[in-house]
Amino acid sequence: MLKHETKRRLSPGKFYPLGATVHEERVNLAIYSQRAAEVWLLLFESPDGAPTDVIRLEQRTRYIWHVLVHGLRAGQLYGYKVCGEYNPGYGLYFNENRLLIDPYAKAVTGKAGNADNLLLPYDPTAEERPYRMDTRDNTGMVPKAIVMDDTFNWQGDAPPDIPLEKLFIYEVHVKGFTAHASSQSGNPGTYLGFIDKIPYLRDLGINAVELLPVHEFYVDDFLVNKGLTNYWGYNTVCFFAPESSYGTGRYPGCQVHEFKTLVRELHKAGIEVILDVVYNHTAEGNEYGPVLSLKGIDNPTYYALTGTRDKPFCYFMNWTGCGNSMDLSNAPVIRLVMDSLRYWVEQMHVDGFRFDLASVLGREDGRFRGAASFFDAISQDPVLSRVKLIAEPWDLGTYEVGNFPVDWAEWNGRFRDTVRKFGKGDAGQIADLGRRLTGSCDLYGDDGRSAYNSVNFVTCHDGFTLWDLVSYNGKHNDENLEGNRDGTDDNNSWNCGVEGETGDPEVLRLRKQFVKNFFCMLIFSSGTPMVLGGDEFLRTQMGNNNAYCQDNGISWFDWDLATKNAGMIEFFRKTVAFTKRYTILQRRKFFLGEDLNADHIPDLSWFGPDGNEPNWNDSLFRTLCFRLDGGEEKSEIGSYQIFIILNADHLSQYIKLPDPAGGKKWRRVMDTSLTEGQDFLDPGKEVVIDPQDHYIANARSTVVLLGI
Repeated sequence: MLKHETKRRLSPGKFYPLGATVHEERVNLAIYSQRAAEVWLLLFESPDGAPTDVIRLEQRTRYIWHVLVHGLRAGQLYGYKVCGEYNPGYGLYFNENRLLIDPYAKAVTGKAGNADNLLLPYDPTAEERPYRMDTRDNTGMVPKAIVMDDTFNWQGDAPPDIPLEKLFIYEVHVKGFTAHASSQSGNPGTYLGFIDKIPYLRDLGINAVELLPVHEFYVDDFLVNKGLTNYWGYNTVCFFAPESSYGTGRYPGCQVHEFKTLVRELHKAGIEVILDVVYNHTAEGNEYGPVLSLKGIDNPTYYALTGTRDKPFCYFMNWTGCGNSMDLSNAPVIRLVMDSLRYWVEQMHVDGFRFDLASVLGREDGRFRGAASFFDAISQDPVLSRVKLIAEPWDLGTYEVGNFPVDWAEWNGRFRDTVRKFGKGDAGQIADLGRRLTGSCDLYGDDGRSAYNSVNFVTCHDGFTLWDLVSYNGKHNDENLEGNRDGTDDNNSWNCGVEGETGDPEVLRLRKQFVKNFFCMLIFSSGTPMVLGGDEFLRTQMGNNNAYCQDNGISWFDWDLATKNAGMIEFFRKTVAFTKRYTILQRRKFFLGEDLNADHIPDLSWFGPDGNEPNWNDSLFRTLCFRLDGGEEKSEIGSYQIFIILNADHLSQYIKLPDPAGGKKWRRVMDTSLTEGQDFLDPGKEVVIDPQDHYIANARSTVVLLGI
């Protein structure tokens, strides 16, 4: 039994705000638990030491247990033990032997230990309780929460506040960006190390980074047992604490100040920070998983469970495929998530969020609702309603692309799939391609959203890199030690005739041409483009399309490739610069309606190779052209037209060109089939087409002509 042992002066304190709040020489601590019988606060001087104080919380207001401890200050280490009924058959996991992490902890002392946190194995002979209580004390295995204040020298930091139509997102892993020795970073694999590469991002034209999860995460035992780790970090323990392993470790809690420093320096460079956040599940898994925080504090409040009021809540709902699902239909859970989001905006200065498996957040009574309570809470919040909100619009059981509220953007999985299929030459894609290239109005046009609510991407962290997409027909995930069974088989990839690495110059040339084609379809489409970090210099994972557990050279950026493939970096940079120069490529409105042949908008015209309207229903059609009329838009050269040829056919195509009119002439800006240096010409050096009435588009190429 726990015993109250402290000489510190205590006051009742307040039930708000939740977490640990510093008041000069005092700290207010508050934690929510509706079903707890007792809540104990433990104070520590060192992460692995015995508690110096064991304090029984006597005050409870609105199910929030609270106390004001005098003589405490920032830097204090603490944890909780929560007592009550232990009955997993009814979803109750109270256990006084479990030290628990404060859900509102703003920093922790390190990674949670493994194995000893697990419940004892299932006992089939236990009739009353399907799982026995683990009576081992885990206090030494659990990281301690650190009391933090919010002081930081922001140096006048202000959000760049870049509109979606001008955003170029770079998805990147904080550690992997500089962990490789080739990065030559002074602090490799850390928040501070990331700063070393800001000039590189700025030179590319990137103005937003989407960081893979930086919330403190847990490494699953099944990975530890295999000598692997949870590299991606989609396994959150603390929704307020930045990942401790990405800090330098110079002092306890340094990761908070170092993350703030990274945000400040990115903002100075005009680059926004979007966090990939995981509120759909936690690291505690199902009934076999570890008890680290929420499960031991008030499990039925925080997690969606099976059963009814009359029957036991035996199992965790698993819409995420990760063992559990947060119950966002419950007010305390919404408060936890909302408080976390506001903290990252107000105190950490981030500019937006990409929500992992976001359809889980809209599930009420098990079904997705676009008007779910969580979405309503976001829309009326004065802080969160103004930041960027991006949904991954699916989960294990539902695919909700196009169904999120008007103030949300979405990862457009249909863009990815269609562009991949067309790019490798699949037949029957041009009708859907037309909609994807012009903002997917069939998905977003009916609810007040713009083309830029579609976050377009060809590759992301989850799947092949772009170089692997054109180098492998199938996944090669053997290093994950799951018999190559993990990861998707639906890749829509083509290896250009040889599986994997090769020295064949023709195969390598064709692969680079494909990469350029994909860049063009991504960056020149209406929508918000997102590129997977490293694709611009042909980063490879050696065919691994599920590298979530590979904290090594498979996932890390090899910066020697940036030197080797400098020409590809330059091509990428020029595509971004071209889009910024000719602003018709940044329009918010949709270019077309449901009828692809309708001529409602004069600045867009579609063509087939013969100069007529495309036959959208021709399943063998693999070449699509379109003209954009810049009209009187301001540019360096006045009015202009852009003619884009997408030839995914394995044969060259004779393309009849429309008359640019007004005394203008067609000039070649870009042709992905040409040699490096000629593939994308600098402004003012465009080549006049002669004759002006046609262009021969080489096999599997993309061409951009400028009418000026």
